[in-house]
Amino acid sequence: MADGSDTTLTAEQTTSEQAPQGLVAGLRSFAAGHGGAKAVIEYVGKRGARIVLVGSDGAWGDQFAEDTVTAREACAQAGVTVENAWERELMDQMRPSNDLWRSMARRTMAR
Repeated sequence: MADGSDTTLTAEQTTSEQAPQGLVAGLRSFAAGHGGAKAVIEYVGKRGARIVLVGSDGAWGDQFAEDTVTAREACAQAGVTVENAWERELMDQMRPSNDLWRSMARRTMAR
């Protein structure tokens, strides 16, 4: 670009028409069952995007979307707040179940 140019290069994101209704319904269901929820969206390569949900009661779960734009749109339609990163307060809110702790212990012990 030449000096003094007032042009700005931006990456335009194409917005999907609608997020898949099954995904939106799953997010709404989780939020309703756990007193509200917050989400963190993680890009997982060709697989798409993982939406990790943390309920107000500490329960957590996840859903998959085809890309991060679809994941954000689905969260917006479901009324779930998207956090930009894993903040300490959100991590402290998570309460893994005893079954999850047992399954993680078996994986570690099996190595």
